[in-house]
Amino acid sequence: MTALRSIRLAAFGLAIAPCLLAPATAEETVRIGIARSVSNGAELIAIQKGYFREVGIKVEIDDIDTSANTIALLATNRLQIVAGGVSAGYFNAIEKGLPITIIADRVSTPIGHNLMLRPDLKNKITSLAQLKGKVIGSNGAGSVSTYEVGKMLETAGVAISDVEVKIFPFTQMAVAFANKAIDAGIVIPPFVSEFLEQGHAVGFAEPDLLVKPSPMTIAVIMVNTDWAKKNTTLLRNYYTAYLRGVRDYCDAYHGAPVKEEIVAALIRHGSERRPELLYKYPWPARSPNGRINTASMLDMQDWFVKNGYAHAKFPAERLVDLSYADYAVQKLGPFVPANKDSKLDGCR
Repeated sequence: MTALRSIRLAAFGLAIAPCLLAPATAEETVRIGIARSVSNGAELIAIQKGYFREVGIKVEIDDIDTSANTIALLATNRLQIVAGGVSAGYFNAIEKGLPITIIADRVSTPIGHNLMLRPDLKNKITSLAQLKGKVIGSNGAGSVSTYEVGKMLETAGVAISDVEVKIFPFTQMAVAFANKAIDAGIVIPPFVSEFLEQGHAVGFAEPDLLVKPSPMTIAVIMVNTDWAKKNTTLLRNYYTAYLRGVRDYCDAYHGAPVKEEIVAALIRHGSERRPELLYKYPWPARSPNGRINTASMLDMQDWFVKNGYAHAKFPAERLVDLSYADYAVQKLGPFVPANKDSKLDGCR
């Protein structure tokens, strides 16, 4: 997937924050790919507050449509890090021996995704079983979104092969609904709230309630392992600085004042255009310690293999390296939400 644009560290007007890590001897560039979503707030606030700059890291962000299409960029080190959904492409890349691995969670239940219906089908399609033979939009054939659709359909006895999956970037799904190119589509924040507000689609089924095992880890941080082996200290510093941003995100998720800063950063980046939606609707959750539910990941692997999107299975230790997350948590200590009165699940 061709990168759409790069956003440099200086673009956000950095503030100086207390230094938790020893600064690197010289500024080094780390190039990352992220698909536009609310969860981008962690990277953006870490940039804005200067967490990366404190450790001598210059971050360049490439906007991508789906991580399923960026494995090649990661494997060839054109991107050192990809933050995006778990896809069949990841498991296929591992089978091919490509130099990539997952190092941390990015989004996990509750995720706020929704399998949405065209407005004219409201009250006409009232059960998942009625989607058999229908056209369903997803952002990638082997994407985690397709896994979510498949798992939800299976609760009603419908296989993914019983529907027609059409591929549309999330940014184009509103048009697909309007043109009746799809009957339903799996949609992520902030598009869920946008589609509801503008009448592009209606809510129908929630992966948070239907997909097991739970919590479901649907987006992760992936790295090029050849680069990581040569830059262990750099990656440790990067991830520790990034985890500070994750914890700011989690504080915002629970209603702390930092939410205003993250909303502003998301608006500047273009992840969302209307700040009122970011205050009105819930955000996707994540682990403030970078933890991954390996049972969820292994179930995704099994599902992709069963449905022909992947061809081999690997143990969890081949799929995930949590040593960088462990290092960061040791440096930063336990996470305690700033808003101790929050009752929200997730981000704990």
